[in-house]
Amino acid sequence: MATKAKENKDVKELTVEEKLHALYELQTVDSKIDELRILAGELPQEVKDKSDELEGLRTRLKNIEDEIKECETQISDHRVRIENANASISRYKEQQNNVRNNREYDNLSKEIEFQQLDIELSQKKIKNYTTDLEDRQAEKQKTVASIEERTVDLEQKRSELDQILSETREQTEQLMLRSAELEKGIDDRLLAAFKRIRKNARNGLAVVKVERDSCGGCHSKIPAQRQLDIRLRKKIIVCEFCGRILVDAEMGE
Repeated sequence: MATKAKENKDVKELTVEEKLHALYELQTVDSKIDELRILAGELPQEVKDKSDELEGLRTRLKNIEDEIKECETQISDHRVRIENANASISRYKEQQNNVRNNREYDNLSKEIEFQQLDIELSQKKIKNYTTDLEDRQAEKQKTVASIEERTVDLEQKRSELDQILSETREQTEQLMLRSAELEKGIDDRLLAAFKRIRKNARNGLAVVKVERDSCGGCHSKIPAQRQLDIRLRKKIIVCEFCGRILVDAEMGE
């Protein structure tokens, strides 16, 4: 607790000029981090989107393969059913040769007719399932081709991203450590204001120089007296139009 209190005390004892220097350096470091992240561009999101798409295609392929198995099972079952029906018909016809009366003969004839209808129904089912099977197999081929194509795309994007990250990782880590170190030297209210402005700024700039008598962020004209106050570095001044913290052109040189 005592150490923390001492640190807070040291922060409060900074002059306005020192605070401005710290803010400007923090902005410079954070901007470099932004540049390195921009270098990767949309690749991280592209990699995620392609990975999700590939996972969806694999799920689709599994569903198609399950449907193919179901079609094959149904075709096999109906073929067995036809074989059993033909066996029953043969047995009934043989029994007709040994009937004792017309009633038994008619009953066997009805059984034969029923088995023949069952055969016709199974043949129709086999035809329908065969058509479905052919459609699913064609769909499977297209899906497999899509998976292979998307896999190549994903690996290419991952390779590009890994290369960029490997080239910038060490530099980014060093900058992030420096950013964290600089944040410790800025009091909480000022740091919170800096982060709020930076978050709302389109280009991430919370601290900008006055250049050509204008705000380096929104390019609005800065009055001469206000520019003088900025150069004196006696108080923290923000742009009246965009709210960014303003420093003089010599800051950081």
